[in-house]
Amino acid sequence: MEKRPAVFLDRDGVINPLIYHRDHGIVDSPFTLRQFSVLPGVPHAIRLLNDLGFVVVIASNQPGIAKGHFEPELIPKIERKMQTALRQTGAHVYATYYCLHHPEATLKKYRSNCGCRKPAPGLLIQAAKELNLSLPDSYMVGDGLTDVEAGSAAGCMTVFIGRWKAEYEQFVTPSDLRPDFIAKDLLEAARLIQANLTSMSQKARTGAAKLPQVVLQ
Repeated sequence: MEKRPAVFLDRDGVINPLIYHRDHGIVDSPFTLRQFSVLPGVPHAIRLLNDLGFVVVIASNQPGIAKGHFEPELIPKIERKMQTALRQTGAHVYATYYCLHHPEATLKKYRSNCGCRKPAPGLLIQAAKELNLSLPDSYMVGDGLTDVEAGSAAGCMTVFIGRWKAEYEQFVTPSDLRPDFIAKDLLEAARLIQANLTSMSQKARTGAAKLPQVVLQ
């Protein structure tokens, strides 16, 4: 069976807004179902990726359970709320892969330096094996340096959501690592991916046209 291309999406900051939790003094994932909402343009972006033939997969660190911020039951509730919002445009997320671990987890069973927590590429590699995906033909889209690192380590092209700042160079590993594309939001990222596909297709056709003709005697 031929392997398929995918677009891996980080969740928080890409699909839904990050939340300021005043009691904790942090900006983080939603801790309640009410706090979760889908950002404008996201359903249309995912529908575009679906129409382009990509398998859309969420690959996200979610250590909130490990840190005691919310109960495990919240994750499937958020999944249902997200899918309901996406169905309004016919968009579909094929699968979701979450890393629930954290090296400083409050709950011991989640305390781990695992291979699935980004910037490690474990989630992407696992998804590729289980869903028959071609990582070199895939994209990792996220708003964090860990997303760029994980995507690059897995062999994917990368799209950074936000503004790439010069000071990131001292934090990203390796220090010369840069995202392949930079976008203001997921909809722009989807359009950049679409444009890149068109460009690669045109180059492939041009290259084929320049191949020497073989004349049979």
